[in-house]
Amino acid sequence: MILRISLALAAALLTTSAWAQQGSISQAGTAAQANVDALVNGAAAVLPRGEAYGTIGTPYADNRWLPGHLHMTTGVPLAPIPLKYDVLNRRLLMMPLNRKDSLLLDDRRVTSFELDVPAGLQPAHQRVFRRFLEAPEPSQRTEYVEVLHAGNYTLLKRFGKKLIKADYQGAYSSGERYDKIDDKVTYYLLRPDKKLEPVKLNLKELQAAAPELKLKGAPGPARPNRKPNGRRASRR
Repeated sequence: MILRISLALAAALLTTSAWAQQGSISQAGTAAQANVDALVNGAAAVLPRGEAYGTIGTPYADNRWLPGHLHMTTGVPLAPIPLKYDVLNRRLLMMPLNRKDSLLLDDRRVTSFELDVPAGLQPAHQRVFRRFLEAPEPSQRTEYVEVLHAGNYTLLKRFGKKLIKADYQGAYSSGERYDKIDDKVTYYLLRPDKKLEPVKLNLKELQAAAPELKLKGAPGPARPNRKPNGRRASRR
């Protein structure tokens, strides 16, 4: 059964902790930087480009190069490095400080990463991504999901992208001159019993599924009946 969570709940769960100031990437230790360099597979990343008049949409979870912090199965320290998560191709890209082109990162030993988002419409904060180990499909378990809320109940966001190619040539073409990347986002609620539920943004049904969260905005106890003038209706 698909549950539903409200936007009000999402706003509450998405309240991020204060963003800790991170040291400059250029000031990271040489050993930590060497560990990052070892993750590069040696080839520049081929970025998606439209074959027709261009591309509508983006393959990335965030279009910006953001300072990223990688966590490895080995536990080795890594220097911060600008990262992008290419959702369409399920890969991590990095931008070394001494290059102008992006590189494909060998992420086979990466367990999670954080992106430092600067202040803008929201205060500065971190976005946390980890492997989707609880995915219902085994093929999805190497993907990254964003952790929107962590605790007894964990709210996860899975990004999906689909490329629709331009179709403007031939007698039966649709006339679409641009490649288009469609987004499909799925939210999951991970319960204390490790059961994973797909959810939609509707507070009422989540309150029923997880009453112990005592979410704000949930309907309270019934109030006494009132007449149109605001007075309580008399009981007989």
